[in-house]
Amino acid sequence: MERREKCPGSFFYSVVDVEPDGTDRRECEMAIDLCNKSPVSADGEVRTWPQETALLEDLGTEQRDALNFAYRTTLSNVDPRLVAGDPAAWASDFGYALNRVAIRLDNRTNDELRHDALHHADPAMREQAMYEYADRDQADAFELLEQVVRHDTNREVRWDALWAIEKLGGAQAISTLQKFLGDADPEIAEWSKLFISELQSGDPSFDGRDALYTPGRTFDETIYLLIHCDLYVRLDESNTHWGKISLAPQGLARIYGQAHACPNVQTRERQLVIAKTISGLHADGSPHCDNYLFRGFTDRTRRDRGNFFFESLVPRTFFKSGRADDPSEGVRKANIGFARYGTWHLEPKFQIREEAAIRYVRGRFQGWGYVNLARIAGRSIEQVLTPGNGVLSTLHDPEVGPMTNAFILGTFKGKLNDWDGDGRIDMNSRDVYSTVDGEIDSDQDGVADEPGLTCCDHTTLMP
Repeated sequence: MERREKCPGSFFYSVVDVEPDGTDRRECEMAIDLCNKSPVSADGEVRTWPQETALLEDLGTEQRDALNFAYRTTLSNVDPRLVAGDPAAWASDFGYALNRVAIRLDNRTNDELRHDALHHADPAMREQAMYEYADRDQADAFELLEQVVRHDTNREVRWDALWAIEKLGGAQAISTLQKFLGDADPEIAEWSKLFISELQSGDPSFDGRDALYTPGRTFDETIYLLIHCDLYVRLDESNTHWGKISLAPQGLARIYGQAHACPNVQTRERQLVIAKTISGLHADGSPHCDNYLFRGFTDRTRRDRGNFFFESLVPRTFFKSGRADDPSEGVRKANIGFARYGTWHLEPKFQIREEAAIRYVRGRFQGWGYVNLARIAGRSIEQVLTPGNGVLSTLHDPEVGPMTNAFILGTFKGKLNDWDGDGRIDMNSRDVYSTVDGEIDSDQDGVADEPGLTCCDHTTLMP
């Protein structure tokens, strides 16, 4: 059963799961990245070990697979912080703390989400619905995600659904992903293979396709990023009421821009450009370019990968309206910071200037944002997920800091794909409008349109 409740002190309503007797089930809900990783089952009961000992030969195939999965992950891939030790190390994640108390700002019912995930006309809205549904950890989430992968006509929706399956985790995730190892789309098949390998060993695995490198381009690689984000919004100044929007990859790209990681072999261990473009924001149809130069450290103690922590600090025009390129409520120049950290994996078969190319990258990111609550209150999800309808922010500016009301936390993954269907992986074919230092380069000739300009200037783009 479900009921709507008004959040105290705000104009938002949340959908609350309740038992037939009216018992609130919110404490049993968890984010997609926490699903199937707790001793508490979906019905709220604590799982216990069976009292009778079962012999290995008595187990069925699926049970053996589950046991083998649990054994291997316990040996090789469990973060020791989650097992024992100082709670300062394993219990200090601000995002997880907020997830326990935040109300969902997407107040669609579960039935509405299931319908939209399968039938909405907009691929980004189908994807948003399925991610929201999976984030609620419903019992039939795997079934819904499998339907999406099997029947959706948009390949990005399909591979993002595969990622959601991996996020749910567990033996059922592996068995579901295995169904798509032979998919006709080689990217769907490879994502399935990659996610299965990560669940089983912690490391990715790839197929055997060759790659194509295009000489003369600004970047050695242009890696298309999938980004899943939890946006935690402070609803009032009491710090006791928080809202949550879980943005699926295409929904996030629609608001904040589609991102590409753009490394060059010679500098990738110390700097990287994240080049973003927002479609549908400019009146003339041109892409809104928003580039970030990141710098940091990379650990290269293993030859096949690099573990990195990078930060960015870029000058931006902050729009007090909460919408990019909308100066109707005033603007402010501010320096916006962001952090990303994770691991990239090299492919020895793919060589760039006698160095192995990055085949795959994954990690986490965090930063601050501003959400104009008056702009989204009472609006449908279609009206909220519009180009530029949310801006990054900072706490370190006297005007912008007090307006900052959103903590942005999420995960990203990106791998090289075959974009033109010729059977070869494209290493650097994607169009990105940035110099090596993050400046706008609209004709991709390696020379900045205007030195120092890293984001489209709204004053020259007003209709």
